[in-house]
Amino acid sequence: MKSSDKLPSFLSLLTCLLMVLAVSIRRDGKIFGHELTLTAAATETPSGDSLRALPDGTIIVNTSQLGKDIIGYSGTVPVEITLKDDRVVSVVALKNLETPAFFRDVEPLLQSWDGKTIEEARQLKVDVVSGATYSSQAVIGNVQRGLALVAQNNATRSLWNDLDLSPKALAGLVVVLLAAIVPLFVKNKRYRLFQQIINVGVLGFWCGTFLNYTSMVGYLSNGMNVLALLVPVIMLITAFVYPLFGKKSHYCTHVCPFGSLQDLAGKCVKRKARLSSTTLKRLDAFRQILWAALMLCLWTGAWFEWIAYEPFSAFIVQSASWVVIVMAVAFVALSTIVTRPYCRFVCPTGTLFKLSQSGFREWKKG
Repeated sequence: MKSSDKLPSFLSLLTCLLMVLAVSIRRDGKIFGHELTLTAAATETPSGDSLRALPDGTIIVNTSQLGKDIIGYSGTVPVEITLKDDRVVSVVALKNLETPAFFRDVEPLLQSWDGKTIEEARQLKVDVVSGATYSSQAVIGNVQRGLALVAQNNATRSLWNDLDLSPKALAGLVVVLLAAIVPLFVKNKRYRLFQQIINVGVLGFWCGTFLNYTSMVGYLSNGMNVLALLVPVIMLITAFVYPLFGKKSHYCTHVCPFGSLQDLAGKCVKRKARLSSTTLKRLDAFRQILWAALMLCLWTGAWFEWIAYEPFSAFIVQSASWVVIVMAVAFVALSTIVTRPYCRFVCPTGTLFKLSQSGFREWKKG
């Protein structure tokens, strides 16, 4: 990309960032974990008061600030831990943005630490709740973070402790690095097929990691622990930074697991429906109008919930709603006769990427 083209592209990227940031403020009232409204701030425990000792010796830990980098499905999942005589009395979930129907399944998990000593509670291995994996992991992470503070370990806690070295996390990191780097140098059909398969299998079904409005709004609202979220960070770089250097649509083409799944489905049928240029223009216009309407819903607060219905979350089969699963299956089936239909004619996340890359001056060009 010529240097003269980088400034307009950077301005387009900044504009899109500000648009999503406005959604984060409108929905959550905070930026990177910092409350912006006095009302909300007054109800949160300040970072200096995360741990309170009552006159009777009871200790109360509020993880609103301690766990602001621990994200569930829709946002942070803070808890309040009550301890007395070095034992956990109760763990209570505080206000959060998780889907109520799914979070109700998580609530019995909160009793897992009752009666345990601090050391027993810290060593306890708690299984996540099937159907609410992300919310469960966030609750467990918050409890562990709060117990670490009580155990006087927070002061010596290293940032590197947040690095996830589990097999799943390492596999996801390897796959996303391959997707981010190898296609820059290798143009090979067999390798592309291999990359698409591991994108779907590892990034999609195993890790459940992808970019969508839910994740991006959550990152802007709550901030990101880079070491804990290495895979999403690399995805964000390929989506927003690569285009500044001429690599447009790299995320959608080479990284996105749902885009890869549509491509793989398309390979099952050689003959595709041929769409006329007029039809393509109309479908592209529909995509643009749909994106504008959905963004308006977010800015006005009229319908925040639509971001929960992007089909990417169908990869998390245990917790995805049946509506999302049906939608994802329908688009994958349609991919056998029309190339990447969701990516080309619907995807609000992809439209945001396209606008950040090409600029609003190209809006009318499609």
